[in-house]
Amino acid sequence: MSQRKHEPELDETISEQAIADYLQRRPDFFERHRSLLLRLRLPHETNGFTVSLIERQVAMLRQRNAELERQLKELISVAKTNDALLEKIHHLSVRLLRTSDPAERLEQLETSLREDFGAERATLVLFKGVTDYLGDRPGFVLRIARDDPELRPFSAFLQGARTRCGPLRDRQKVLLFDREADAIESAAMLPLGPGASVGFLVIGSRDPTHFHPGKRMDFLNRIGELISVALAGEQTLSAAV
Repeated sequence: MSQRKHEPELDETISEQAIADYLQRRPDFFERHRSLLLRLRLPHETNGFTVSLIERQVAMLRQRNAELERQLKELISVAKTNDALLEKIHHLSVRLLRTSDPAERLEQLETSLREDFGAERATLVLFKGVTDYLGDRPGFVLRIARDDPELRPFSAFLQGARTRCGPLRDRQKVLLFDREADAIESAAMLPLGPGASVGFLVIGSRDPTHFHPGKRMDFLNRIGELISVALAGEQTLSAAV
């Protein structure tokens, strides 16, 4: 009798939500009604058999544990990927710092993109009159005036001067990769210098999903900043100020 003074009588007029709210407010309910806990049966989701409430809770906890384990593995995978990218950026930094010769830096940059980052194809677009002292490197450096009509397909990118990833238009691929244009399915475009004042770097891939619009840009931005300073030096720093 005393128990009924504290708990409302459960009848057909009580909604399922009211019962759920009641149990939510009284997490010790089944501690006080252990026999009821053992008698409750729930249909199993996969085989149609019934299981006790405790068994269902254990199954749910196992599912939750499996999901948490999956999320942990994903986080570890992302952390390993980030560590690998940081290591590659470090190698690139060391390569560029080892020499003060402009032509040698171009060579080291191209080598690092190919060996450290596994770039299938890369083109460094440098604007005439800005970094002429760097010299030329056929097959890697494309030296062109910023107002050249051939750069019109890049006008939106140059105006925004922000790193982009995704597919390239045919006219863009032809200018950047010439005979290999048809093989390039996705690319990352990195502006160099404030407002892309120095030029831009394009890294191409045969994989259409390798450089996708949702790809993280933070590491690509760091690479762009590093290359900008390494190639333009004081000109980049003074322009930024």
